[in-house]
Amino acid sequence: MRCILFQSLRAVMQDVQLYELVLKLKEGHQPSLSILYDRYAAALLGVIMKTVPQQETAEDLLQEVFVKIWQKAHQYQEEKGSFFTWMLNIARNHAIDYYRSKRFTQQSKTNTVEDYVHLKEAGGTESMSVDGIGLGKTLEQLPPEQRRIVYLTYYMGYTQDEISKTLDVPLGTVKSRLRLAMKKLSELLNMLLFWI
Repeated sequence: MRCILFQSLRAVMQDVQLYELVLKLKEGHQPSLSILYDRYAAALLGVIMKTVPQQETAEDLLQEVFVKIWQKAHQYQEEKGSFFTWMLNIARNHAIDYYRSKRFTQQSKTNTVEDYVHLKEAGGTESMSVDGIGLGKTLEQLPPEQRRIVYLTYYMGYTQDEISKTLDVPLGTVKSRLRLAMKKLSELLNMLLFWI
């Protein structure tokens, strides 16, 4: 009983501290932003990296997210949800905007073999990488719109509804493209197995 009471009291105290922190942030109190960063940067970085998996780029986006939080703190409305959820939405939307931007497309095209070497040195396993098992070449044979949906579904963990919203295409189109991609991949892999 004491443990439950202590946990409840602790949760209330944390809520009060966050509420006070938000009030100070709305008043332009800069140290409040530092405290928010210390408490929530890891969680927000995780949300960003679901959309933009490059660590360095995600960290840059995280900095931009905290600038947005600082600039838009006055827009937060408590009755619409928790402050943490509000920050998560800013981080997620910023990452999606970046993903849709030309910056992301250009950076993706400039990834080099050195990036792969650094991943390997950091403990990445070749057997788990798409190219390491030979699937990368097979995926390249899909039309770009199908390849993008396969990537978002199986490598980024997006739901079909999230893909629909992210790419701004109807849900039915997402489902059709994914079904066609899976059919094509099955055919390509069967041909590959036939020649082995």
